[in-house]
Amino acid sequence: MKKIHKRVFLVLLLVFIFFIIMLVRIGYIVSSKSTIYLERAYDLWTRNIPVSYKRGKIYDCKGKLIVGNTISPSLAIIPKQIKDKEYTINYLSTVLEVPKRDLVGHFDKNVSIELIKPSGKNISIDKAKIIIEKNLPGVYVIGDVVRYYPYGNTLSHLLGIVGSDNQGLSGLELEYDSLLKGEVGSINIFTDAHGKKINNLSDSYTDSSGGIDLYLTINIDIQVSLENVLDNAMKYYDCEEAIGLMMNPKDSSIIAIASRPNFDIKNYQDYDQEVYNRNLPIWKCYEYGSTFKFVTYTAGLEEGVFNVNDHFNCCGYTMVDGTRIKDWKTGGHGTQSFYEVMQNSCNPGFMEIGRRLGSEKLFKYIKDYGFGKKTNVDISGESSGIVFNVDNVGPVELATSSFGQGNSGTAIQLVNACSAAVNGGILHIPYVVKGLGLNNSIIYESSKQEIRRVISEETSKIVRNALERVVSLGTARGAYIEGYRVGAKTGTAQIASDGAYLDNQYILSLLGVLPMNNPEIACYIAVTKPKTYIQYGGVVAAPLVKEVLLQAITINNIPKQSGGIKIDSRWYIDDFYYTVSDYVGMDVVKVQPHGYYQIKIIGDGDKIISQSPKANERVIQGSYVYLYTNQQK
Repeated sequence: MKKIHKRVFLVLLLVFIFFIIMLVRIGYIVSSKSTIYLERAYDLWTRNIPVSYKRGKIYDCKGKLIVGNTISPSLAIIPKQIKDKEYTINYLSTVLEVPKRDLVGHFDKNVSIELIKPSGKNISIDKAKIIIEKNLPGVYVIGDVVRYYPYGNTLSHLLGIVGSDNQGLSGLELEYDSLLKGEVGSINIFTDAHGKKINNLSDSYTDSSGGIDLYLTINIDIQVSLENVLDNAMKYYDCEEAIGLMMNPKDSSIIAIASRPNFDIKNYQDYDQEVYNRNLPIWKCYEYGSTFKFVTYTAGLEEGVFNVNDHFNCCGYTMVDGTRIKDWKTGGHGTQSFYEVMQNSCNPGFMEIGRRLGSEKLFKYIKDYGFGKKTNVDISGESSGIVFNVDNVGPVELATSSFGQGNSGTAIQLVNACSAAVNGGILHIPYVVKGLGLNNSIIYESSKQEIRRVISEETSKIVRNALERVVSLGTARGAYIEGYRVGAKTGTAQIASDGAYLDNQYILSLLGVLPMNNPEIACYIAVTKPKTYIQYGGVVAAPLVKEVLLQAITINNIPKQSGGIKIDSRWYIDDFYYTVSDYVGMDVVKVQPHGYYQIKIIGDGDKIISQSPKANERVIQGSYVYLYTNQQK
């Protein structure tokens, strides 16, 4: 009997000791581990519905918003909370205006949370309100974020597109995606193991964080002007394509960049990939034609193979290695100085400069100007262009290369090279991102990057004078702006296909610089296969460049310059000039059409606050006068 009592006592003692140990263990867990286990419990109970982050904003060089963000509701469901699946599917199908088959698969999934996309992605505010008011069990409306474009499709190719999951797919949105994207937030809903909502636990919200902002070198007002001109050119000349690029020659910062055809940046899926994936000013390679001639001209000056006051006799063609290469002007230009060779765009004159230079020297300058390789601009999708291997350059290739035929490149290579030619001789790396910002503060700022000196300052000064003569006395008189020193070079380039040039198929272009005494803007416009006008760059492209430069003068408040080369008096005979009226301060409704020049009102305001050209300046008959209102788009 005593043995039995002893055994019972031992068992009870062991149970008591075990109980004490359990109490101590529980006390330890409660005092030191409770937070950890509670967090684990919350993790098991929590269903996180993701909320999009706000991508970094994009601003122009003056701090104007180009790309922002706006709320766009989306739908998510917790399938286990759906009480009447058939009714819910029918109701959402009616509100979203989509077939039921587009929704059924989402409701049949065995997941904790399901995002309804694409049917329920970025729906309208009105539809979201209707769904919220219905209060369907298991259906949640979340505040997704999408891109907002205050200037519509302006700058579409440069900016690029953003996918449905808020990721960059092309352009700057892709190139700087790692900086622009932020951290995803969430709506946190507490449910039990069966997916039922735990009513005594309130839902919580984890805020998303925004990305880094981009500040561009783009001037959005000039950009809008350039794109309007390209749109008008596409309609008026019935072109296949149009390219526009503007750059500050002092540092190769990009002021404006555009191409046509354009696309709707929000509905890019409706277009071929070739339209939205190709940024033509940096992607398309083609022969430049006569706009390339400044390269040969500066190379000849730098090497001392001619003097601008030397004379050359142009009879209309040159025989090269048994091949007759004609000038653009039948019968030629006769005896002319080498200043006139440039202003008249005389092909035989440039072939003579090329012959004197020889292939090795000419192609050294072609490569020093950056042709044949990427400029390394901070935009994705750039092409390298194609330049002859100097070892394979014979007399004919040397002759055609000297006036812009045979080698190919991009618009950005040409404008960047021209910037070096007029800025004193320094080639820079082009760039479009001016800096980075966070919380309205600049945290990083870009600066110009020099590559090399290509020509001397003296040669640069001479070529500026030569290009100004082209506008005042030569083939680019359509770009002349009274009171401003504009220089330019025209281009009429044949289009090559399968080793041969197409008949009557051209790329017409003009490369202009303003002002020539202190270059601030280089502007290049090229149109491909215009069908409704004379096939010369000076006729088609020159007025387009002039139109953009006129608006840039007003936007940048560029003062008039003295000491320029006056336009050939014969030009005044061919076209009539008229004095511009004063429209500043006038009510928009009172502006009347003018009989001798065209008026274009920019903005949605009711008052005119500025104009270009200014009052009392003279314009050629048929030119545009731009009136800016007190409310811009």
